Amino acid sequence: MGTILLEGMEFFSYHGCFKEEQLIGTKFTVDLAVEADMQVAEVSDRLVETVDYVGLYKAVKKQMDTKAYLLEHVAWRIMESLKTSFPELSSIELKINKINPPIGGKVHQVCYATSWRK
Repeated sequence: MGTILLEGMEFFSYHGCFKEEQLIGTKFTVDLAVEADMQVAEVSDRLVETVDYVGLYKAVKKQMDTKAYLLEHVAWRIMESLKTSFPELSSIELKINKINPPIGGKVHQVCYATSWRK
């Protein structure tokens, strides 16, 4: 097994329950870790034998570009997309961070984290 990590992916998105969040948007970061059998790629040095991290990024970006009210829902969509597009994955860990959330106080970020194992 091997792990591919995409850490600190940055997006400007329109997720949130407040009308202003859906109109103005805010910055988000996403951290992703996926596991799969990478032994063949380790020896072959061929992209087709591993999980393409560009494809992983594009799958996350597509869901981050689609409005939602809840981070939980965005995370679910990302997880479903990854499981469908990359059936070779044996586990996924995902964390979505909303930077400077409008919660009435000084908070750097709020986060939602989830994981899945085959």
